[in-house]
Amino acid sequence: MKVTVLGAGGIAFGMAAFLVQKGNEVTLWSPSGKSTEGLGDSFKIQSTGALEGDFEVAVAHSARSAVENADVIILAVPGYGHKYVIDAVAPWLTNNQSFIYSSHSSFGALYLSKCLAERKVALPIIVWGTTLLMSKRSEGTQVYCKPVREEIDVGTVPESAIDHGMELCTRLFGDVFKARDGLMAIALSNLNPQSHLALGLLNLTRIERGEAWNQNENLTRFVANVILALDNERLALAAAFGLKVRTQHEHFALSRHVPMGDYYDMNQEFLRRSGGVMGPSSPNTRYVLEDVPFGLFVTTILTRLVGQNAETHEAGIKMMSTAYGQDLTELNDLVPAIGLDKMTKAELFQKCKAGW
Repeated sequence: MKVTVLGAGGIAFGMAAFLVQKGNEVTLWSPSGKSTEGLGDSFKIQSTGALEGDFEVAVAHSARSAVENADVIILAVPGYGHKYVIDAVAPWLTNNQSFIYSSHSSFGALYLSKCLAERKVALPIIVWGTTLLMSKRSEGTQVYCKPVREEIDVGTVPESAIDHGMELCTRLFGDVFKARDGLMAIALSNLNPQSHLALGLLNLTRIERGEAWNQNENLTRFVANVILALDNERLALAAAFGLKVRTQHEHFALSRHVPMGDYYDMNQEFLRRSGGVMGPSSPNTRYVLEDVPFGLFVTTILTRLVGQNAETHEAGIKMMSTAYGQDLTELNDLVPAIGLDKMTKAELFQKCKAGW
């Protein structure tokens, strides 16, 4: 299968290597061009960790050349790059392609649906609640990959495309996917914003000073309390929409391959087994610049839509915005593009079900 990965960071590199190993023809496109500068029309990704080997991929030098001959297009950039990339590739997408969001945030699938509707193009949009694997790009073309997650939530726009979405994802990546109740369930299943807020806010001086710090060592019981308070607000919101979504405990068990139990103890077990994961060492981190505007902010919009409140979310956004000296919610360019803050609950559900 011909697959194009939109992005050239760690997640994109790891996914591309995985796809090549499975026998697919893979093309990478770096939206800025910087990440593939000097690599020519093709190069070999050097992967270590759970995926070992050298994997050759092609390089696209424009949005059009990236997508026009692809069977499947996968978006693998941070949330703050989603609108920019969609604006670049939407004019060249066709009805006989499939589009995968890895991972989905801020109802970006609805923005893509809107762009395609304006061209009278309809293709299945497949959305994941998280990434396939955790991978980190280092120097040059090297990437370190951790194991594929045990379970990944999937939805589609329109919802009627879910059988196609499940079949395609399983064919490409294996039997690790679980169909959820559409786009709304996926939108409420991305748990990174909550855990990253707690870790980032309560270790902010370490990030500001550029320290090398282990986030699992510093996920203390106090930090765990904040993560679970945020999670309880998210779970209450999902219940208000009539949805059941994965808890932080379940997500941690499936992502970190540790048994269920007390959340703090689960983290300690992961730390004991793996040595933990290093936290961000620069204020220019997706823990803040992606997860606050494109994750937490959207959650607060949804809580207001159903007449609930999310006090811990609101407080975290306010504290982080104050520390950064700007209203971080203003960084979200997808909310105004689809008018999310002006939709009714019924309008949003209809868009999630059928597309634009």
